[in-house]
Amino acid sequence: MERLWAPWRLEYVQNADSQDGCVFCRAAAAADEDELVVHRGEAAFVLLNKFPYSSGHLMVAPYRHGAQFDTLDDAEALETHRLAAAAVEALRAVYAPEGFNAGWNLGRIAGAGIVDHGHLHVVPRWGGDTNFMPVLADVRVIPEHLVATWRRLREAWPVQT
Repeated sequence: MERLWAPWRLEYVQNADSQDGCVFCRAAAAADEDELVVHRGEAAFVLLNKFPYSSGHLMVAPYRHGAQFDTLDDAEALETHRLAAAAVEALRAVYAPEGFNAGWNLGRIAGAGIVDHGHLHVVPRWGGDTNFMPVLADVRVIPEHLVATWRRLREAWPVQT
């Protein structure tokens, strides 16, 4: 039998139900390392997804709770886009992915796990990064600890943002 080791998951599973409020508002108010915030702007910020599709899966969220794709003001929209571009640049420098998925899941039916606070996903992709694990076992294998990913991306974050 193969074993998959993901030690950081236990903490999230144990604390998932004890966390009150919005995950993005909580991250915006917390210390960067506590919530894996990679970069903070004036209107939006970038953080690691704690339940990633692949290593380096980032999210860009406006600070304003309730902000959605179609309700962003000009400053939020511009900074969210610029931070997503900077996320692509940092991910290229650290992981050299072959492509990216970037987008918004608008509403639960469209795949949004958090519907009350809009956010943009930036997911690095590699040829062959999907395999039998998600299909047969509903499991994703993430080979790097999230804190290590957080440190690497913070160090590689572009200066101009």
